[in-house]
Amino acid sequence: MLNGKVAIITGASRGIGAASARIFAASGAKVVLAARDAGAIATVAKDILSKGGQAVAVPTDVGDPVSVERLVQQTIDAYGRLDAAFNNAGDGHMPTALADIKVEDFERAIRVNLTGVFLSMKYEIPAMLRNGGGAIVNMSSTAGLTGVKGIAGYVAGKHGIIGLTKTAALDYPQLNIRVNAIAPGPILTDRLKQLKNRDQVALAVPIQRIGEPGEVAYTVVWLCSDQASFITGATIPIDGGRMAGVA
Repeated sequence: MLNGKVAIITGASRGIGAASARIFAASGAKVVLAARDAGAIATVAKDILSKGGQAVAVPTDVGDPVSVERLVQQTIDAYGRLDAAFNNAGDGHMPTALADIKVEDFERAIRVNLTGVFLSMKYEIPAMLRNGGGAIVNMSSTAGLTGVKGIAGYVAGKHGIIGLTKTAALDYPQLNIRVNAIAPGPILTDRLKQLKNRDQVALAVPIQRIGEPGEVAYTVVWLCSDQASFITGATIPIDGGRMAGVA
């Protein structure tokens, strides 16, 4: 589905990002793994290489413009082009009522979630334009579609990502750049595995289970493929029907 294409995946050290890196590679893409945890992305890249895929790991802080610009340049240096990007890196803060959130915690959530997506697109899009276009998928959340008590920084960042996605999609349609977002619900990442009330979380999903990282990753691969060539500016919930309403 992505044979010969070059893709950047941020937040690729674990969870949805690591699963996406593996599935992108299995779909024929050459993948560039980005995250702050150099050891973790090196391990994921090694696993991809052991299965016959192509991957390089580039330690990156998505909230730092110099670091993101370097990521894109190292992608070009390694593979000569950029065709797709999954801007997945994100962070949150402990559940806290709005007036009690530390300013630095709110700012960190915005920096990683929202500013990180802005910076990623800022440097990815010119690289894509040099080879005729490309596809970008930004990681939002069902928390970008509704309010969630206690996590104002995360919710604000994820709402902002949807706005950025729509704007970027409208800025470049004639230049063959497609930009979409996804909005996952509860997905079985390491963080969710630690919850003691996982069964209750699953019961709140109409499908009555928690999603798997691979189910998100396959959607992202499809959005980055030519099969989704008429889709841009969209936000796709991947949530087992949670945003559809009350079941």
